[in-house]
Amino acid sequence: MFTRTESFREFIRFYPMVSIIVAIHLVLYLLTILPIFPNYWFFENFSGVNLYIMEGEFWRLITPTFMHSGFAHMLFNSFSLVLFGPALERMLGSGRFLFIYLLSGLIANVATLLLEPLTYTHVGSSGAIFGLFGYYIAIIIFRKHMLSKQNSQIILTLCVVSLIMTFLQPNINITAHLFGLLGGFLLGAIPYFNKKDLSDSIKMTANWAGNRKKSISFQSPIKVFIWAAIIIVAILGFFSQR
Repeated sequence: MFTRTESFREFIRFYPMVSIIVAIHLVLYLLTILPIFPNYWFFENFSGVNLYIMEGEFWRLITPTFMHSGFAHMLFNSFSLVLFGPALERMLGSGRFLFIYLLSGLIANVATLLLEPLTYTHVGSSGAIFGLFGYYIAIIIFRKHMLSKQNSQIILTLCVVSLIMTFLQPNINITAHLFGLLGGFLLGAIPYFNKKDLSDSIKMTANWAGNRKKSISFQSPIKVFIWAAIIIVAILGFFSQR
């Protein structure tokens, strides 16, 4: 579920929204280092600054979700999205996935605005990514048949480790992590699908997984090993810089 075996083209075709978000991360990062604009221009205009938001620059409630403070920050958040986003995009569809992702990030940033000082400044997609974790937890609790027991255990373990690391690492926006997780969970608990829609979604995911099973079984062990290593690195690096 969390090891990627698709080719680059397949990944873009199967998970267009995850691909677009990662591309935005990369483009914005490049724009902050290329000599097209002054280095500080994008951070001055798009980072989350509570004082500026209170003065009416409300776009800063969304734009920090796509900004990052450096290459490692951008890389690890993008890896996390590539690892944990595709399964949820496949289950929900690209439109609903984007809605959950953006709304979780918005909830995290609004909470940061309300609970942190006016001088507080932040960037990063952590709140939105924690929203995905929260949505997974809601699936585990309310729609447990949509995830295998093994995958449910992986998600819960990752959430516990991530929450522990949130309080141990310096320079972490704890408010965004907690409220992103809570926001995603609440969104997942809302009965978006009626019984027919839910049944169709489960059947679609099961059929897709069955069709992919044969091709996945022939993937190179080296490729699987590389993705397993990336998962470990992403988890460790997820908290390296905020």
